[in-house]
Amino acid sequence: MEVTVKDLTEVTREVEIIVGAEELVPHFEKAYKEYRPKAELRGYRKGKAPLDLVKRMYGEMIEQDSLETVANDLYHHVAKEKELKPIGEPRLVDMNFKRGESFQCKVQYDVRPKIELKQYKMIEVEKPVHKVTDKEVEEEILRLRRANSTLEETKSVTDTENVVTVTMQELDESGAPLIGKKSENVRFYLADEQLEQPFKDALKSAEVGGDYTIRFEHQHGEHMHNVHTQLKVTKIEKVILPALDDALAAKITNEKVKSVEEFRKGIAEDLHTYWRDREKRQVLNAVTEKILKSHEFQIPASLVNNVLEGLLEEMKNDYPNKQLPHNFDVKRFYEQNKSYAVAQSKWALLREEIIKKENLSADDADLVKLAEKEAEKIGIDKERLVTYYKTSDQIKDRIVGTKLLDFLLKNASIKEVPEPPSV
Repeated sequence: MEVTVKDLTEVTREVEIIVGAEELVPHFEKAYKEYRPKAELRGYRKGKAPLDLVKRMYGEMIEQDSLETVANDLYHHVAKEKELKPIGEPRLVDMNFKRGESFQCKVQYDVRPKIELKQYKMIEVEKPVHKVTDKEVEEEILRLRRANSTLEETKSVTDTENVVTVTMQELDESGAPLIGKKSENVRFYLADEQLEQPFKDALKSAEVGGDYTIRFEHQHGEHMHNVHTQLKVTKIEKVILPALDDALAAKITNEKVKSVEEFRKGIAEDLHTYWRDREKRQVLNAVTEKILKSHEFQIPASLVNNVLEGLLEEMKNDYPNKQLPHNFDVKRFYEQNKSYAVAQSKWALLREEIIKKENLSADDADLVKLAEKEAEKIGIDKERLVTYYKTSDQIKDRIVGTKLLDFLLKNASIKEVPEPPSV
């Protein structure tokens, strides 16, 4: 066997493998045996023909069909023997076979880039700090009251606490109905902050059976389009909000609190936790973004492709039977998400380097601590969880990942600033 390895780029290698006829014999013998059960020869039941006869009749075809498998087997043998340390999937780029003489193949593969760690400690970032207000607490309480409200049918709208059900008919510029653009039982909650103002204005004094025409320009992202529609009110329901009392507080919290005072305090604490977690994520994002910008190296294409393929698989979950529409443009999807995939791949490589540099790992004490935290939550005995965690690389990686993020936060230079006012 002759083996030649070439450096094509910083992260791409090409290995050329040449083997003689004798070295191919065991590979082809395996291919003959795998093909035999499918062989149909006159005078023999399917799969029962002698192997020598199968070779004479189909040998050349079997050998040709098995060449990619042979190339793959040879590559993996060479990768192990030569300690090539590839990442991602190899790519067969060339083959040349002369029956009875030799077989030559070329396989390209990616390797990890050489990364020189630069600054990843004492990264200077700002942390916008959000102060929870009494208004936010009251808004959250109102949201929870609405979630526990009841509906009472009425004839007309009296205030924003009404749900209006309509038949919605889109109209053309002249006001004529557009065929196929009619929607039944469309519900509008007038207190919904996301409901566009023209709908609120049109329905603020609506009555059952009434017709209301709406016309305005709707902005969607950077695009504008005209909305011209007629609403026929078929039903109006008054939202009956429950009284804010101790009984409601106990119901919403599953008896964890017994009074409105405790309830309001708990809501404030929950909002505080939400904003602290959000601020932590913002700081981590800012730190990792600066680390990424300060490190320049070539990213293996196979890593980027793996991220893109993973995103595509996630996309499939949004469609029936996990099948993308026949007109889904995969190429465009990859182009739109390539920058994200490159950043994710780059961070994955840097993450591993920092973890190695700082000697971060998951020991038994970490596994026990996690099991103690999660045992009651998922209803599994702590000892059983510890036993499982010790065999799970995924769990260990999760623990190490958390340690890395905590390390980056602890070693960042964070300046707290007031949160900018919302637009």
